[in-house]
Amino acid sequence: MSPPRPHFLVLTYPLQGHIAPALRLARRLLAVAPDVLVTFSTTEAAHRRLFPATPEEADGPNGGRLEFHPFSDGTEGGYGGGGGGSDAAEFSAYVSSFHAAGPRSVGDLLDALASSRRGRPPVTRVVYTLMLPWAAGVARARDIPSALFWIQPAVVLAVYHRYFHGHAGAVAELSRRGDPSLAVELPGLPPLPVGDLPTFLTESTDPGHYFHPIFLTFRDLFDALDRETPKATVLVNSCQELEARGALEAVVLHDVLTVGPVLPTGDYETSMFKPDDGAKYMEWLDTKPARSVVYVSFGSLATMGREQLDELLLGLEDSGRPYLLVVRKDNKQAMLAELAEVEMGGERLKSGVAVEWCDQARVLSHAAVGCFVTHCGWNSVAESVASGVPMVGVPKVSEQSMNAWLFEREWRTGVRARVDGGGVLRAAELRRCVEEVMGDGPAAAEARRMAEKWKRVVAEAMGSGGSSYCNLLAFVVDGATSST
Repeated sequence: MSPPRPHFLVLTYPLQGHIAPALRLARRLLAVAPDVLVTFSTTEAAHRRLFPATPEEADGPNGGRLEFHPFSDGTEGGYGGGGGGSDAAEFSAYVSSFHAAGPRSVGDLLDALASSRRGRPPVTRVVYTLMLPWAAGVARARDIPSALFWIQPAVVLAVYHRYFHGHAGAVAELSRRGDPSLAVELPGLPPLPVGDLPTFLTESTDPGHYFHPIFLTFRDLFDALDRETPKATVLVNSCQELEARGALEAVVLHDVLTVGPVLPTGDYETSMFKPDDGAKYMEWLDTKPARSVVYVSFGSLATMGREQLDELLLGLEDSGRPYLLVVRKDNKQAMLAELAEVEMGGERLKSGVAVEWCDQARVLSHAAVGCFVTHCGWNSVAESVASGVPMVGVPKVSEQSMNAWLFEREWRTGVRARVDGGGVLRAAELRRCVEEVMGDGPAAAEARRMAEKWKRVVAEAMGSGGSSYCNLLAFVVDGATSST
């Protein structure tokens, strides 16, 4: 009897930073094996934002191999109950609803896919991202194997793993001392400044903290991994060549496979945010010399106050370099008249342009871009590395400081900016950092050289026969044989 056709259900939390790598992984699964089928699923509200048209219209080139079916998070408005996540009680209520309604809805989806009469075979493996600790149990109840897709680097996975396996006390003790430079000694890992550890482990452990529900979710996630037998499978959105020494060996309790970094493919990148097509930013980049443009984006969740915006614009203008600045549409709306002067073509923007959203991967791969000022989210860092662009890091929350540690200390492709006591990046510091990675000095030359090196490394890992390609292919083959 021949094995069933591989059919992966890819589940993700409804944030753009989770949706993007999950959808890219879905398309990578299709690319490495021609017989693979994928069903992609996020919450109903996020699904509506991703696909204002029908899914078939929104993602037509896959010949029916990739389908989209949402699951319920128990709310009408989706993430944050439609309130934008500004209230801690509201956010906690949303997370509770997500964890209560999600398992039931995903279970119903798996059952529906198993009884489909359209000729599509049942799901043979479930793949889920960080915020779904219940997904493995839902799959196990139906005798379906599962795998966690860790959308951050392996060194961050190793830190979480060590924290939840006997080292929480050591991290807490160093955090209480108030010196972010104190080194944490975690078995198998290089010494890490406690201030660079994920903020969910150093700040969100307090029950009164806004992100405490995220800390609890990570705790439940690692508990769920420990319950998997014989070993949980964890796919990591990185390649083994990029990882800090000891990172992969530090998670021996699980079967860890590096399969990334997964990147956009073709013209079919799907986003909850729509590019600012009217801005003509690609045409503007075409007019600029090679490696001359500073690209600035702080991600899909970042908010920017007036003081920070003023300092940012002042530093960019004073740098004397052309720049492309992403300012979120909802940030603009919140600040109304205060941000009117930032509209593209306004007198404040003498050397650059501002857009509400752009195709970041296309921007970073453009020859004119010479530096990326980033919040250090892993998707952004991975895209920058894959494009060979040096970085200026301005990390804020989650694992962003660890990502900055990687590119500054391990890869030497950038520098981390210092913010003041209020968390504001001042104009002079921005100007200094941009010059350090884009100027004529030896530091800038080294950053460019190393950026080109790591660009080649990522291309080789993701190419046919590379480490990440082979790991993903092995995962597909294992999924097919384990379901027979």
